[in-house]
Amino acid sequence: MNVLVCVKRVPATGGQISLTADGQEIDTRYLGFTVSPHEECAVEEAVRIVEAGGGSSTVLTLGPEVASEQLRDAMAIGVDRAVLLETDGSDWDPVATAGAIVDAVRALEAEGAPFDLIMFGNESADAGNFQVGIRVATALGRPVLSGVKGIEAGDGRLVARREAAGGWEVFELPLPAVLGVKEGLNLPRYPSVPGRLRARKKEIVRMTPSRRPGGPTKERLRLPQAEESQVEVIGNGADAAPAVVELLTRLGVVGR
Repeated sequence: MNVLVCVKRVPATGGQISLTADGQEIDTRYLGFTVSPHEECAVEEAVRIVEAGGGSSTVLTLGPEVASEQLRDAMAIGVDRAVLLETDGSDWDPVATAGAIVDAVRALEAEGAPFDLIMFGNESADAGNFQVGIRVATALGRPVLSGVKGIEAGDGRLVARREAAGGWEVFELPLPAVLGVKEGLNLPRYPSVPGRLRARKKEIVRMTPSRRPGGPTKERLRLPQAEESQVEVIGNGADAAPAVVELLTRLGVVGR
């Protein structure tokens, strides 16, 4: 089975998020970069599918030259090849992004075997648009399912599961197909040192995508209001006991 995984370079969001002065971008001076947990699971699943049944795996991203770092991380855990749709680093809307990926898929399939499965993270960790995978599937005329947390592939068909209220929804899709997968699909492995060394030697295919107009225009970013918290010191040691009782009484926890 030939599998393509599409990932996006995003700021690591574990730290304090701040914006640039013009409100257009996340200030990344003190942040690293990564791919979203959903996409990490998609990369891991592609490697597992090929390990189990043969075939090849490809990882693709749209972004600046430095996004090759995330592509090499994927190759370090076993992805066979990588494709960079190189841009100047500016933000691309979902319409432009999906159009560039569709063009790349068609070009890659014209050169070799078609992709039986294309996987996306259910949504990116920064914009969270949920759109790109569905737009790509629609343009290619392939069935698509999002929210996937279980995959069984083989014999020209694919069974995918996603959580529903009180259980699971199970779908059978003909191949080729497109999936949007979620964190929890699997437990991604860590790249080994030999894997990183091999990844450094692998060539990254570079393409120059054309940017299609017609998508939404970003006006600015806005950080949500931080929740304020207060602390009241009511006493120290045993002397605080009466104050604790008085506080619990005010809160209605205990009666008078």
